[in-house]
This record gives sequence, structure tokens and C-alpha cells, in this order.
Amino acid sequence: MTLKVYAEVYGCAANQADGEIILGLLEGAGFSIVDKPDEADLNVLVTCAVKKPTSDRMLERAKKLHESGKPLLIAGCMVTAEWEAIRKVAPSAVFIGPRDVCKAVEVISRRINLEYNNTISNTCNKLGLRRHRKNRVIGIVPVSEGCRWARCTFCVVPIARGPFFSYPMGEVVEEARRMLEDGCREIWLTSQDMGSYGLDFGRNMLPDLINEVAGLQGEFFIRVGMMNPIYLGPILDRLIASYLNPKVFKFLHLPLQSGSAKVLRDMDRGYTPQLYQKIVENFRKSIPELTLATDIIVGYPTETEEDFEMSIRMLNEIKPDIVNISKFYPRPGTPANKLPRLSSRLVDERSKVMTEICKDLSIKSNERWIGWYGLALVDEVGRYGEMVCRNASYKPIVLDTKRDLLGKFVEVSVVDAAAYCLFGKLENVVS
Repeated sequence: MTLKVYAEVYGCAANQADGEIILGLLEGAGFSIVDKPDEADLNVLVTCAVKKPTSDRMLERAKKLHESGKPLLIAGCMVTAEWEAIRKVAPSAVFIGPRDVCKAVEVISRRINLEYNNTISNTCNKLGLRRHRKNRVIGIVPVSEGCRWARCTFCVVPIARGPFFSYPMGEVVEEARRMLEDGCREIWLTSQDMGSYGLDFGRNMLPDLINEVAGLQGEFFIRVGMMNPIYLGPILDRLIASYLNPKVFKFLHLPLQSGSAKVLRDMDRGYTPQLYQKIVENFRKSIPELTLATDIIVGYPTETEEDFEMSIRMLNEIKPDIVNISKFYPRPGTPANKLPRLSSRLVDERSKVMTEICKDLSIKSNERWIGWYGLALVDEVGRYGEMVCRNASYKPIVLDTKRDLLGKFVEVSVVDAAAYCLFGKLENVVS
């Protein structure tokens, strides 16, 4: 009898890749994948712990799946970042941390309960493992594990993901090649910080990696993941040059976190607002159509009203296309966890103000694309079956068709815009 597995996967692209690997290995061991937990013989929960509201949601889902009485495998960052909390709500589950995903079959078959109390293993090379991709068009390639900086006072990622190391470039490129041969047309290079790739080998090799992957045969796009500004100064010219390759999405995810130099120092981010602006200005000088995504924390414990206004001024100056706004929540094991917090009412008020400002920035940015005509890759199916494509600037364009075009390059014209997407008319299917 074929056993059935249901999975819920939360969090970043690295977590999504971990989920694909776990399901791929279980599928290779004879499991079939189902869409509902009540149809499954085994439930899998891949957790995210980066924010407290997300962490609370993970505990809720773990408790709910555990109460079903079916075997439960819990993976992801909650296992290493909040081990006692997740084990308390699902005591009979089995657990694997982010660096043990290759042990999924062994853990399930033998009901091994690994201990994750202050321990992170380094036993799993995630490249070359079997995958079960939810989206057949997108291939997610981990290029490193852990965070090299590992000093940000608010961040639980170093605790969850462990010490930094890079995968050898040849292995990363080979993984991308395998995914292209398997039908992927969009390669996501991902890590906890793309900007530090290769530093443990003696030099920053991110531009070289992008060039090597872009040199592979085929028609495809590359999305480069989030990068910390601190490591980009010495490689900025080479990095921008690598982005000029037509296969690279003109998409830069560069977290700001605060527009105040004082708050950035308090966060121990390692860069200044001036350095951030320099990076953005240099990118836009060479790539005017760049899509800039950034992250902002509202209500860090030392943030004054003046600091908050500095963040708003900074956003109005750099005009990002996408802003991921997070209210500050203390995370276990981090230095900021010990700081006295601002009132939740004040943080809520600041968050609302910033949300409205960023929504306006996004709408104005997207409205500039109305009337654009060009090539895009269909890489997603919308909630209601509509096709969603992305152009070279990684702008999501919702098409006026439900025809199955996933993985196709199409010519589209943009007819309207909203804060989070463009709306397009399908003109032609190219390939």
C-alpha cells in the first residue's frame, strides 16, 4: 500500500527548498503527495521562526496537526530556534532541523527523535537531492547556509540556521543545470545572505556565480536573493555588471531596516544609510528599470520619533518598489530580546503610517509601467486560475487568460496597475 504525505511549508525561499527536498526524498521512498491533511498517513510541517506572529502561527499549526493523531514530521527554523516551544505543543512528533533535511526518510522510518537543544549539525549537502517542486517552472538553488554577519541584535536566523558556509560554485552551477534540464525556466539563487557568498573561500564570488549560471544553455531567468549591504561595497561594480546579463532579473532585494544611522548602529547592522543609498544609486545608474525591494522594522526599542521620520524620508528618497514592513517583536536568544519595548499602540500607529506611504510608493512605481510592451515569463498560477508572468524587472503581471501557459515566454502589454501587481493583455506566445 502506498503511504500518503501532506505538507505545509512556510517561510523564505530557503525554507521552500527544504520542503521540496523533504517531499522529494519521501516520494522517492514510496510516499505519494496529497493536498489535504485528512487524506494523509503522514503530515509534514516546515516551519518559519523569523517573526513572532509567524512563530505563533507555527505553534498553532503544529498543535492542530498533532491533535489529528497522525504521525507528524516538523522541520524548519522553529526546530532549532524555539525547540522547547515546538516540542511542547507536539510532543509525539519527530523533528529535523534545517541542516538535517536529508535525514527525512530515516527519521520517519525509524521514528528517530533528534535533539535540537542548542545544537546545529552540518551533515547535509542539499545540492543534488531529489525534489518535489510545487511549481515546476521555478528551481530554488541554495548557495550557502547560515549567516556570516550573525550580529544583528533582532535576528533569530543565526540561531536557527547555524554557522555560515558556502557551497562550492561548481556544485551550485551543476544544480542549476540539472533544474534547467528538468524543465525549470526560472532559477532562484538563495541563501540567508547572497551578498556574502564565497567569503569563506577567501573572496566574494557572487558576481562570478551569477555569470556562471547565466552562461548555462537555455532560455531562462535568474532571480538573485536577498543580500546584506555590508558586503557589497568591494564587489559593487562587478555585481552590477553581472546584473546586466539579459538572463538576470533586474531585481534587487536589499534590506534597509531603518533610515536612522543611530538605530542601524543599535541593531548592529554594520552599514550606514549613506552606504545603502550609494548602492541603490549605482545600480539605478546602470539599470534604470531596476525593481528594488527592501525591509523595514518599525518600532525597534531605541527608535525615537525622529528616527522613524528618518526612515520615512529615506524611503521617499530611494522610492523602493516593494517594502516588507515588520513591527518589532523580540525573538528568543537575541540581544534585542532584553531591551524594554515601545508601547504596542505607538508601534501600531507608526506601522499604519509607513504602510500607507509604502503603498503609495508602490502604486506610483507600478503606474509607470502602464503602456509597456515586451517579453515575460509565465511563472505562476493565480488564486483563481489566472496566469501570472514576470518581465525582466521581475514585475508580476496578471494576464487576462486562464489558458495553461505556465513556463511559456509571452509577449504582453501592460494595461493597468495596482500596488502589488500589473495587469496585462496577452499579445503572443513566444516559446
